[in-house]
Amino acid sequence: MPARRAALRLMDAVLRRGEALDQAAPTACQGLTRGDDRALALAIAAEALRWMADLDMLIDAQTKLPLGDDAKARGVLRLMLVQALRLDMPGHVVVATCLPLLTGGPRRLAHGVFSAVLKDAARLPECPTLPESVALRWGEAWPDRVDAIARALAAPPPLDLVLRDSAETAAWAEKLGGVSLAPGHVRVARAGRIEGLPGFAEGAWWVQDLAATMPAKLLGAGEGRTALDLCAAPGGKTMQLAAAGWKVTALDKSIKRLERLRANLQRTGLEADVVLADALTWEPDMRFDAILLDAPCSATGTCRRHPDVLHRLVRLDETGALQKALLDRAAQWLSPGGRLVYAVCSLEPEEGEAQAAEMASLQPDPIGADELPAGLQPTAEGWLRTDPGMLAEAGGLDGFFVARWRAVP
Repeated sequence: MPARRAALRLMDAVLRRGEALDQAAPTACQGLTRGDDRALALAIAAEALRWMADLDMLIDAQTKLPLGDDAKARGVLRLMLVQALRLDMPGHVVVATCLPLLTGGPRRLAHGVFSAVLKDAARLPECPTLPESVALRWGEAWPDRVDAIARALAAPPPLDLVLRDSAETAAWAEKLGGVSLAPGHVRVARAGRIEGLPGFAEGAWWVQDLAATMPAKLLGAGEGRTALDLCAAPGGKTMQLAAAGWKVTALDKSIKRLERLRANLQRTGLEADVVLADALTWEPDMRFDAILLDAPCSATGTCRRHPDVLHRLVRLDETGALQKALLDRAAQWLSPGGRLVYAVCSLEPEEGEAQAAEMASLQPDPIGADELPAGLQPTAEGWLRTDPGMLAEAGGLDGFFVARWRAVP
């Protein structure tokens, strides 16, 4: 029962306070001493958020009594149904571990609705129903892609690993029992603790979605030249650049996130100059041959692995202003002929295409098809746009926007 109580707190943090699951987890899971209990709580909450619209349809079909979106009875029922219908937990286990979270009338109501749904042999659809606001937004932005995006959300994605040494791609794919979709990349099925996989302890790889690897790869080989990674933590792109031979300055304003970056660098044996600063006020004492700006954004492109983003408020006016300010500053720090790559893990055109279209101080440096994994193509503008429905047969990828420019020589 403690794991289910934690899952209920996680759901409440996302839906009522607008927190991310990762942000809410330390408080919501406080008191869970076993790692598998914490993992279970997160899995239940994430799946309930992934399928929430469809779970609510099942609940509402069985009762005419008002159950507000924030009602505890509805929250417990969401957890009960997702365990039975998605996580294959026996009904008696679900009842025994979840009903004690309620008392009195709400408990009897939840038991009755849960039993009725199971008696009717109800099933969830093949793919989740998007929340109404999300469906409207993405339907307008990507009318030809929104159905594929929804289908891609039906299950948590596989695990993508980036290798410190891309020359060892074939060897590590065999050792990990995975497949490679690009040099330096191995995709494996999710199973057990990441720390237990071969190669973790010696720092041979780190976790990073295939789409998230594209921005750093589009800067090419470093050959000892200088690169600035803005908003760098937790460090995946910093490690990519360092492994590709760049002399990296990694900047971020979060002390906690920089601690993770430093730990990742130490584990992998890669080096970077780590700077704690706000990019909006920081002034470098040099110019850079390459700058990578993975800007703060709505993160809606990560909805496969973080379904909580589907239910959090998207403030495109605030993120858009920040992205433009960061782009304008970064463009001033390039050496003549230097390259700037801008990226966001977002499915919102306001955070990607609209920002790129306004860049006037640098020369476009179009992305070529030969720079991308098989199955991906640049846009007519020379940008890269990915969404979770792409490369579906290979397991999909996150939604990203990437653009590249060059400073006038």
